[in-house]
Amino acid sequence: MRFPWLKGLTAADVVFVIQFLLPSTQGVAFDPVPPPNLNLDQLGRVALTGNFDSISLYSYRQQSENAFSNNGSQALITQLPNGDFTPAATADAYIKTMCPFVMNAGQLAGVVVGGNFTSLGGTEAQGVAMYDPNTSSITPLPGLLGQVSAVYCDQDTNTVYVGGDFKGADSTNAIGWVGMSGWANLPFAGFNGPVDSITKAPNGNIIFGGTFTGLGNNTAVPQKKDQQIINLVSAKISSDSTTDAAGFDDPKNIICNTAGTDGPGSTWLLEDKTPGFWRADLNFGFQPTRLRLWNTRQDGRGTKTFRFTAFPINGIMNLTYIDPVTNKKTACDASGARCPLSNNASLEYQDFTFVDRVGMSAFQIDISDWYGDGAGLTGIELVQDDIYAFAVPDLNEPTCGNISLGSNSTPTGPWTIAPSALSNSQYLRADLSAQDVQSAKASVIFLPDIKQKGNYSVNVYTPGCLPDDSCGSRGIANVTGTFTEGAAPIPAQQIYQTNYYDKYDQIYYGPVDVNSEAFRASVTLTPFTQQGKGITLVAQRVRFIPTNYTGGLNGIFEFDPNQGTMLTDFSKSKFDQAGMALERGAVVTSLAVAGGITYFGGNFSAVSGEFRNIFSLTDGNATSLPNGGLNQPVATLEVFGELLYVGGNFTDTANGTVVGLNNFAAYNTVSQNWVALGAGVRGRVNTIVPLQLNVTDNQPETCMTVNGHFDQLEAFGSAPAVAVQGFGVWVPSRQNWLQNLNLNTRTITGKLSTATNITSSSPLLAGTISSQGVPGAQDAVSLTSKPLQLNSLGIEIQPQEVTSPIRKRAVSGQNVTGAVTGLFHKNGKLNVTVVGGHFTATASNGSTINNLAFINGTGAVSGIGGGLDDDSVFLALSTQADLLYAGGTISGSLEDTAVNGLIVYDLARSNFAFPQPPALGGDNVAVNAITTRPKSTQVYVAGQFDTAGSLGCPSVCLFDKGQWSQPGSGLSGSVAALTWQGNDRLLAGGNISVNGNATTLANYDTKTLQWKALDGAATAVPGPVTALEQASDDTSQFWVAGESTNGSAFLLKYDGSKFRTIGDNGMLGDQTTIRGLSMLRLNEDHDKNDLVPQGMVLLVTGSLNLPNFGNASAALFNGSSFVPFILSTSGNGPGTLSQLFSERTVTFKSPGGRLAKGFIILIALACALGTVFLLVVAGILLERYRRRAAGYQPAPTTYPDKTSNMGRIPPDQLFSRLGQRDEPPML
Repeated sequence: MRFPWLKGLTAADVVFVIQFLLPSTQGVAFDPVPPPNLNLDQLGRVALTGNFDSISLYSYRQQSENAFSNNGSQALITQLPNGDFTPAATADAYIKTMCPFVMNAGQLAGVVVGGNFTSLGGTEAQGVAMYDPNTSSITPLPGLLGQVSAVYCDQDTNTVYVGGDFKGADSTNAIGWVGMSGWANLPFAGFNGPVDSITKAPNGNIIFGGTFTGLGNNTAVPQKKDQQIINLVSAKISSDSTTDAAGFDDPKNIICNTAGTDGPGSTWLLEDKTPGFWRADLNFGFQPTRLRLWNTRQDGRGTKTFRFTAFPINGIMNLTYIDPVTNKKTACDASGARCPLSNNASLEYQDFTFVDRVGMSAFQIDISDWYGDGAGLTGIELVQDDIYAFAVPDLNEPTCGNISLGSNSTPTGPWTIAPSALSNSQYLRADLSAQDVQSAKASVIFLPDIKQKGNYSVNVYTPGCLPDDSCGSRGIANVTGTFTEGAAPIPAQQIYQTNYYDKYDQIYYGPVDVNSEAFRASVTLTPFTQQGKGITLVAQRVRFIPTNYTGGLNGIFEFDPNQGTMLTDFSKSKFDQAGMALERGAVVTSLAVAGGITYFGGNFSAVSGEFRNIFSLTDGNATSLPNGGLNQPVATLEVFGELLYVGGNFTDTANGTVVGLNNFAAYNTVSQNWVALGAGVRGRVNTIVPLQLNVTDNQPETCMTVNGHFDQLEAFGSAPAVAVQGFGVWVPSRQNWLQNLNLNTRTITGKLSTATNITSSSPLLAGTISSQGVPGAQDAVSLTSKPLQLNSLGIEIQPQEVTSPIRKRAVSGQNVTGAVTGLFHKNGKLNVTVVGGHFTATASNGSTINNLAFINGTGAVSGIGGGLDDDSVFLALSTQADLLYAGGTISGSLEDTAVNGLIVYDLARSNFAFPQPPALGGDNVAVNAITTRPKSTQVYVAGQFDTAGSLGCPSVCLFDKGQWSQPGSGLSGSVAALTWQGNDRLLAGGNISVNGNATTLANYDTKTLQWKALDGAATAVPGPVTALEQASDDTSQFWVAGESTNGSAFLLKYDGSKFRTIGDNGMLGDQTTIRGLSMLRLNEDHDKNDLVPQGMVLLVTGSLNLPNFGNASAALFNGSSFVPFILSTSGNGPGTLSQLFSERTVTFKSPGGRLAKGFIILIALACALGTVFLLVVAGILLERYRRRAAGYQPAPTTYPDKTSNMGRIPPDQLFSRLGQRDEPPML
């Protein structure tokens, strides 16, 4: 099919051309990573603790810990095969709309993405770009300036229709991207107001919805032109060939001298009979429309000819003027653009009009000829049509130009002036990082110079964050304004300032009253208070653009692509007529088509009063939905099946007869009735975005994500109210919120702004979401190796932030939020999992658990009851028999006895043990490590304390048989980690001293009762130790981790004689924090090295930064490299893993997969004993063989009757040989 409006496109129509390489296949390729092949059989049960609300194994290269953002930046998001969401391309602001551009030949050119971003995927893109789902590459579509709010990809016309608030080519607010050619003006050249939605009607025509009243360019011709004076007072003024005559040698003399009086201090002169120039360099950009010059007549002098040069383009400007002789409009000399300046005394000044509107930030007046003895000027004034108010007061209109109500601004707070850099002007910057974000901390009130009452578009400009390197701290600005006398300020709007490059946001479109002594229009910018601690806030300028208000339309326009020419008789379109049937000023925000019917949502009322805020066009007639529509504005529409999902700021139908329609509801397009979805949400809904989730038996189901500014899913039926942060998931098949359903599915947090389906590929999402890979897991998970996966521990944890600054200092270097530590205790029938930290959880009986939780063998969850302060933090756990020793920053009272740092809990009786150990004492008491001496009842407690009860016992203290004792002497400081090196030798790490000598590691000998600093530790270990782990079965080797004095993390191995540093070659990046170390076994050997045995690997947990990858919560080190293992997020940032704990400890494989030395010795001993046994048996058999060969016969075992022959032997024969020697037989 051919479309007449595309015929005969000229160079002016086709603005930009890009050739794309069309992909031959579709779909996103995900790259799996090899599994780590762990063998956890030896350890029994294994679990991990930390601070995270989503966690998953690193399975695909596209995975990362990049969590959703709440500072306004969004991303294109794809879903991995394992269910995790991963960003495909990150934007620096909102993504508002998307559509897959399938060419009429059936090939996918890419996904067109629109929003108010200035960068997408690291590529500069002003509001619109093309995303290739096969390569994840971004192709900018330059040519538009502003923001894109709606796109519709029409395969039939091979065109992408784009709408928003922008300028491009000869169009405003609407334009077309045609095939692979580029931008093309639509026949109607856009609209005079913003476009919010575009769809295709059942008749094949394109429908536009928005805030417009007419077609074409939206800029109105001001009735009063050249009214904004450009401030030259704050400019840098320079000149050449200036006279040295006193009083006439300062080029600044002529600024603001609108009286035109000659004389010293008022006139600037050049040297006699010499050409020269006068130049002004300003701190902002401008587009002048008129130049006014006052010629000097000092001593008969004056300027005869000049030209105007603009910078930085270094272009000579074409000017026109009214010839004072002929009184006709005349162009300056075309050859050199030189303009004559009259010296007629009757002319006070002379005006010159710019032929072209050209942006500049500096200009120069080159004087080439003169009257009398030389040239000069007495006054200069430059004006423009553009109406700006700048945040920097000195950039606004000058106060010396007889302007009573000129543009101005009032900044309040810690503002500093930032240079313009790559932006249009200087701007104000406020560093609020060291203080709470409050609107009173910083504000700017912009006061424009409005001389003409009318309809205006009001835009707020935000400079890019790249030039001032503030992207990491930019936040959200709150903007409101008052525009008509007697009216209330408009509702506050949030402007996200994370844009990499300059942008503007429209905050208002409507009438603005002229300035007077009684009223001035104003715009106020402050920080948005509901955001994270500390931001960088910027304020630059506000522009008021006059617009046409009438033009025969009212928020709806129907475009027929088959028309060769544009028809302006809107009465022939049922859609256009439907718009005109609305009250003036209709705002149509959303369009949808279902069952051959087009639905319109927004902020409007029918002239007839029949409906409000939503209606349908049925059989060419505007038709009310049941009950007169809705009582407040509609923001979004989404069709799925026979339901039209509706979101906005409503609470009921227009006539108030349907219960439960709170901001989120549905309309059944078949039965034509309203459907309550639960009871809605408490607060405004901005978008409804479909999302595929495995809800039932791993069957994907389309759910509806609800996104906006609401804080609660309303209660309904037996379902309670659920607190949320602007995000909910409605499950149509269950008629309930996902948050209410106890389903084995992923928990999703964040917000979505839009989504689109791509043929033969997973849907492409946009927004700021992350998913929890383990359902029901927060801050604690179990780990299995067959198969390798993370699972819920069966406890729902909500982390708490430590509020006491004293406790924060006491546990510096520790993770004080979420689950910090844990253990498995199994003794006979007693089987308990213990988790400690700083959190709240819900027990199986419904009670609240604080900071220490128990999970028994049946899965029942319980706590420790009352007595301890809620602000307590558990950092270390250990058991002796069935007694749990739990330490940390713990305080409270048990049976009127104060506890501090340590408690003992009887796991068998599920109650505190009494009496409790005497409380630890000192400043900022914290127990960081607890260990039980092997083959004994002695419990060693370590941390930061000075006394145990009345006993002086700093840093490490021994509890045994109900009393404290001090192990050795001379140790002081803060101990963070303990590990046994055999049964009699304890290794302690931290920030410690032994006999007054600072070190980081020390040994305690239980036989000699002495502490000794480890040789070389004071110099080889670069800072306090936070984690220890054995590196060999004989305990002579171990791993050490901590934080260097320069703030960076370190990891070392002690090989029995010296320390070896790991990570010096860039294997660990900045901002790495190591919390825990654990040696684990592998099923297969890695390459041989001298750091980690071949059959083992070192697990490093914490908050890790791995170069060439990014953030990870756990990584595996094989002796040569770190490999990401576990990724997690917490809120809107990376999560943290504290430690791994298991039922049993690991035993080591020697290099090459051989058994450890202990096992080898036992096997050798067994072999030796076996050999001896075999030799003895062989010797016996050999002797028997020898005797048989020599003739030996076995002795008889029975004898005849001896008494019968006894008388036959004479006595002499019987005893005669007793004295003779018996010789052995000869062999």
